[in-house]
Formats: sequence, C-alpha cells, structure tokens
Amino acid sequence: MKKYYLVIIALAVGLSIFFTYDGIKASPNIKVSCYAKDSVSEITISVVGDIMCHSTQYLAAQVSRDSFDFAPAFEGIKPIIKNSDFTIGNLETVFGGKEKGYSGYPMFNSPDAYLQAIKAAGFNYLSTANNHSLDRGEFGLLRTIQQLIKNNINYAGTYSSPKDADSIRIFNVKGIKISILPYTYGTNGNPIPKGKGFLISLIDKERIKNDIAKARAKGADLVIVHFHYGEEYTLFPNSAEKELVKKTIEFGADIIIGGHPHVLQPVDYFTPVNKNFDKGFIAYSMGNFISGQTKSHTDEGKIILLKIKKDFIRNRISLMEEKEINTRVIKDNKTGMRYIKVL
Repeated sequence: MKKYYLVIIALAVGLSIFFTYDGIKASPNIKVSCYAKDSVSEITISVVGDIMCHSTQYLAAQVSRDSFDFAPAFEGIKPIIKNSDFTIGNLETVFGGKEKGYSGYPMFNSPDAYLQAIKAAGFNYLSTANNHSLDRGEFGLLRTIQQLIKNNINYAGTYSSPKDADSIRIFNVKGIKISILPYTYGTNGNPIPKGKGFLISLIDKERIKNDIAKARAKGADLVIVHFHYGEEYTLFPNSAEKELVKKTIEFGADIIIGGHPHVLQPVDYFTPVNKNFDKGFIAYSMGNFISGQTKSHTDEGKIILLKIKKDFIRNRISLMEEKEINTRVIKDNKTGMRYIKVL
C-alpha cells in the first residue's frame, strides 16, 4: 500500500509540473521558477534611409511605354531585408498615377511598379511624412495610401481621414509591440488643403509628446520616432535637430531615426525614459537608400540591423545588438539595359 501511495504522489507532482509549464492550465498558486519556452522573444528590425525615385531611375527601369522593371534595383540587398523580421524605410515619392505624368525632382510622381518592387524586396513598413508628400496634391497623397494598402505595406505619416490620423499604429512582431511615429518639417511649400491638417503629420512637440503617451497607453513596448528634418547634404546634425531629439527623448522615445539630409550623419546611444528598455538608439540621418542624386556622399547609405529582445516574465526590452551594413547606389549595365541599383 505504501508503494502505491508513493506512486500516486509522484504522479500528482508530475502533473502539477506539466500543467505549470503548459501556459494555459497552470495553477495560479504554483510559482514557476524557470522560463517557459515562449518567455523570451528576439527580433531583428532593419532600418534604411530615403527611398527616392528620380527620373533617371524610372527611365533606366523602363521596359516599354508604360512598363517598368525595378526589381534589379533591390536584388543586391534583398537577402538582408528578407531575413529581417521587420523592415522600415522612408518613402520619398508619391504614386499619383500615370495620368498625372511621371516625374522626378522637384515634384515626384513614380510608376506603381516601383512600389511593387519595394514590397518584393521585403519592406514591411514605409514612413510617408516628408517634404514631397504633397507633390501631386491631396489626390497624389491619397492615391499613394491606396497603393500602399493594395500592396499590403504598412505606413504612417500621411492619412486619409481624421480617424486615420488619430490612430496610433501598433505592429506586433513576434509578441513585441512596436509603434512608429513619423513627422516632417514641411511640404516644400505645397499647401495642405484648408481644414485637412490630418493629411500629413508635421513636427509639433506637443503632438509628439501626446502621440508617444498614446502609444504607451496602447501597450507599445518600443516607440520609434521617424523625423524628416535638418539641412540637406550636411554630415552632422544642426542645433535644431539636436534640440528636437533631446525633447523627443524626454517625451519617451526609445529609438529615433532621421532622414532628409540625403547623406549619412552620426549614430548614438542614450538612456531612455522608458525604464523597461535598457538602451536607446538614434541615427540622426540614414542618408539615401536609393536615389538618382549625384552630389557628394548621396550614393552612400546604411542598413541598420537592430536586434531586440523582450523578456515577457520581467517585461524588459533590450537592444542586444546594433549592426551597420554600408550600402552604395551604383549604375550597372545588364543585358544591354542600364540599371540604378543599391548594393
């Protein structure tokens, strides 16, 4: 009888351990002293700079009168992008349709095939708040949003309605909730339609502060702020950029990404306000990812890989690694056709 009694005790202990680690049936009175398999999640976020489309780019990709092949432009970096869990870029053009006429600088309007190639390269998200967002007016801005949705690419920075503008995007990547908040200094003098300020997110410190608070309230583990700001072709951030970044850190941003100078500027770390995140990161300017620009340093860019880990037990986020891969835009001839591509 004693033997059977010991067997029953052993079975009871074994079952209690099994149900403790099941994650669904565990008793609330039993404390787990080690991690379950899904108590930690690790992801890699890829960040790139300005994705532009000058006339030299779409003319190089033109196959026929209204047919374009942009795939070769991204084939050199596609494996890196595809291997990331979430890839972020800055879309600095619009898709107003062929009826509006394709054009490059200073008033961009790109073929829809360009966006299809961006999607095929592996991009999950594009920021759309920049000085060229209204290059084809309200129509072009809204059609760009339609094309992003059609190609299943997440976006923020331009919006189709007040409700859309008030929404705070939260992207759940393997259990890590990421919010991206983009803002631009302006729209190159292209007027925002009266009463439709919701169309584009302009840099406003009070709005930035409130948006970060909203993102936290919605459960964001990581808040990324994406700025379109600064002086073009300068290799270091100016005092206004630094001051804006300082305030944004005080508001609670975890990662800050910059664009618009079209050249690379320094990266740095900071101590975030968010006590659940161990180390903040800023890239003052990511430079150009791909463009037709020819000025000094505008063909240089980076892919920044951020390895993020979340400990669900302790509710802690860690920046485990920051890796930078240098890129360069080149002109290449292939099968008699000229391509502008990033390698």
